[in-house]
Amino acid sequence: MRIGIVCPYSWDVPGGVQFHIRDLAEHLIGLGHEVSVLAPADDDTPLPPYVVSAGRAVPVPYNGSVARLNFGFLSAARVHRWLREGKFDVLHIHEPSSPSLGMLACWAAKGPIVATFHTSNPRSRAMIAAYGILQASLEKLSARIAVSEYARRTLVEHLGGDAVVIPNGVDVSFFADARPRPQWQGRTIGFIGRIDEPRKGLPTLLKAFPRILEELPDVRLLVAGRGDEKEAAASLPEKVRSQVEFLGMVSDEDKARLLRSVDLYVAPNTGGESFGIILVEAMSAGAPVLASDLDAFRQVLGGGEAGELFPVEDADALAESAVRLLGDPERLAELRRIGSAHVRRFDWSRVGADILSVYETITAGAAATVAEDERVGLFARFGRGDRTGARE
Repeated sequence: MRIGIVCPYSWDVPGGVQFHIRDLAEHLIGLGHEVSVLAPADDDTPLPPYVVSAGRAVPVPYNGSVARLNFGFLSAARVHRWLREGKFDVLHIHEPSSPSLGMLACWAAKGPIVATFHTSNPRSRAMIAAYGILQASLEKLSARIAVSEYARRTLVEHLGGDAVVIPNGVDVSFFADARPRPQWQGRTIGFIGRIDEPRKGLPTLLKAFPRILEELPDVRLLVAGRGDEKEAAASLPEKVRSQVEFLGMVSDEDKARLLRSVDLYVAPNTGGESFGIILVEAMSAGAPVLASDLDAFRQVLGGGEAGELFPVEDADALAESAVRLLGDPERLAELRRIGSAHVRRFDWSRVGADILSVYETITAGAAATVAEDERVGLFARFGRGDRTGARE
C-alpha cells in the first residue's frame, strides 16, 4: 500500500505528534508498505529518507503551547506536488484542523483520507471561529481517528462527526530493554519535558521538591528537556539546587535509559494534554508513575490503577505522594508490575494493526465505489441500447 502521512508540526522540533508519526511511518515501512511523510522542516535539516520537507515553519501560539506550523502559497505548491508524485492509496492527515499542512492537504487531496485528531481543548474558541472554514475540508474525510476519548470529545463538540479512538503507539520493547545508567540510579525522581513550557508542570515539581527533601534528604531530581535551566532553578533554595540535575535535551536512547533508571517518574502537567505518551513510555521502561490528575492521564493510567495521581498543580499533594511512594519499595514494585502489563495495549503491534484496519476499510470502500460507478456507467451506456455500444 502507498501511504502518504502529513505532519502538521516542524520535524526539527521534537514533540509527541512528530514522534507518533515517525514511529507509525517506521512501523508501516517495516511491514512492507511504501510510506512518505510531508512535514515542515528547514531545507538544510537532515531528514529520514521517508520525510519530504514542505519548507520552514513559523512559531504560532496553539493549544496552550507554541507550535511550529507551515501555511501559505509555497507550502500549498509543495503539497500539490507531493500528492501528485506520491499517487497514494490512502492519505493520513494529522491535526487537519490546525492552520498547517494538514488543512492544505485536505483541500487538495482526492481519494481516501484518514484524519487523526490529537488536540484536547474543550474551550477552543479558535476551533469554533474556524468551523466554517474547516467544514468543507472535513467533509472529505473518509475516516476519523482520535488518540483519546478527550480528543474525540473536542472533535464532537466543536467540529461535529465522530471518531474511532486509537491511542498513540509506543515501541514497548525499546524502553523495556534499555540499560539503566548507574549515575542516574539511587533514589532518583525523573521528569522529561520542555522546561520552558508552564503546562508541562515543572514549576509545580520544583515547588514540591524542597518538601520532599525535608523527609528524604538523599533524593535527586533529574530533569531532561530543552529550556533555560538557570531560570527554571532560580526559585530553588541554594541548598536544594545541588540535588537537581538538568540534563538538557536527551536522545531517544538516553530517554529510555533515564526512564529505566529512576525510582519514580513524575508527570506534573497542568493541562492541554489529549493523551500522555510519556506515561506510556515510563511504564514501558518499568518506571512507577506519579501524575497530575488530568482526564487524559487518568485514562492512560487505567483510572489510577497503573499509576498514582495527585490534584493538578497541588505541590503539597505531589510531595506527600512522592515521599510515601519512595518510602514504600513494595508499592513501587507493584506499580512496576501493573504498569508493565498495562502498556501492552499501547504497543505498535496492536496500535499499528488498528490503524491499518482503518486504511484497509476505507480503501476497500473506495474501490467498491469506483467499481459501482463503472457498473452504473456501463449500464447507462449499454443497458439502454446505446447505438455506439451495440456496434462494438
